[in-house]
Amino acid sequence: MENWRCMMYNISPLSISSQEGDSLYVRHSCIAGNHEVLNKVNRKTTDRKAVKHFITLLLALFFLPFLANAQTQVLHLDTILKRIDQNNLLLKSYGLKAESYQYTAKAATAWMAPMVGVGTFMTPYPGQMVMDERDKGSLMFQIEQDIPNYGKLNAQKKYIESKAKVERASREVTLNDFKTQAKKLYYSWLVAQQKLLVLQKSTQIMQTMKKIEEIRYPFNQSKLGSVYQTTAKLEETENMKRMQEGEIGKAKAWLNSLMNRAGNIDFVIDTTTVPQFTPASNLDTASLATARKDIEQMNYNIQSMQLNIDAMKKQRNPDFRIRFDHMSPLSSGMPRAFSVMGMVSIPIAPWASKMYKSEVKGMQYEIDAMQMQKAAMLQESQGMLYGMQYQIQTMQAQINNMEKKIIPTLQKTLDVNVLNYRENKMQLPEVIASWEALTMMQNNVLDEKLKLYLMIADYEKELYR
Repeated sequence: MENWRCMMYNISPLSISSQEGDSLYVRHSCIAGNHEVLNKVNRKTTDRKAVKHFITLLLALFFLPFLANAQTQVLHLDTILKRIDQNNLLLKSYGLKAESYQYTAKAATAWMAPMVGVGTFMTPYPGQMVMDERDKGSLMFQIEQDIPNYGKLNAQKKYIESKAKVERASREVTLNDFKTQAKKLYYSWLVAQQKLLVLQKSTQIMQTMKKIEEIRYPFNQSKLGSVYQTTAKLEETENMKRMQEGEIGKAKAWLNSLMNRAGNIDFVIDTTTVPQFTPASNLDTASLATARKDIEQMNYNIQSMQLNIDAMKKQRNPDFRIRFDHMSPLSSGMPRAFSVMGMVSIPIAPWASKMYKSEVKGMQYEIDAMQMQKAAMLQESQGMLYGMQYQIQTMQAQINNMEKKIIPTLQKTLDVNVLNYRENKMQLPEVIASWEALTMMQNNVLDEKLKLYLMIADYEKELYR
């Protein structure tokens, strides 16, 4: 076959008849040219594919960052809580306040600046007769320095430093409030998303019934009012959707503000989140005192006030002062003179000690009041937590009963009514009644779930989880 093809390449169209030659020449040209065309096409196709792959790769590398940014970010609850802890401006202010107390404490140990003076000493008034050169007086230079009691300064320094611990504990209390607020917003968004799914299914059911009514109406198998009724129900469902979308928008904006971001930044939550209730293993007051940051804050306040009492008691210690005077006489016959004087305060004097003694007694009564207030808070928190545990368990049982018994029964009722309605064995109002009963129960379940989730958040707030 290959030899015949090679011979065909050498045949001239002049050596045979024109008709046969033309036919043979055409066949020879087609056979010989097909190989070249196919080879060229294959090469061009291969080159085009390589160019396309190269261009696609370049475009993918160029647009990949933009596509990544364009995707809506999914934020889990733990991520939001961490960002609040790191980025919230109010929480940052507590750290700055605590840092300021550290520098204020250093300033408390500083001495007063020395006092320097210059003037005249025993100089007669102008116009008076001077009997002797010695009576002209002197030019006086004076320097004075207060020497504080070191015990007072050190006690004041410790008192100011203790305020930094109070500020740090206050930050933890505020952070716990922000976490609880973020959890409630997150759970509200979660339940609103679930309600939207329920409303979407309700919309599909009503749209199906509306189509059936529109088909039956021309055959006098349905009433025009039924068509309007389904339309009204659809619009009512759309309004309920808008309400839930508003709840989602509000939660999104508030969560953004807690994370110190612009309120219109878009993100979504993890809709698979299911809040879990974990009861505390021990609710005695000692465990609560260790877990609760507000009790820790109160303890730091009590310690700070105790240090303030110690600082006030140090006020009975004396302070010192030293003064040096130098006199240069205005007359030439008098010698230069000086004066050195040391002074000490007497704070134990009755009219002076009354101030710090009364303040010490007042602060001691305030400490006792705070101790009683702390005990009352622990007792109240313990009773509240026990009550919340029982209530949460009761709500869980109610929701479980509604989901496993009531809603399946209502769903079966609706399915049967819809089937009978399609077979024209039931009127539309009866179907709508069963649909409304199911939708209302589903919304009630979601409302109860939201109450449960919010109570779990409050429970965790009391335990500072």
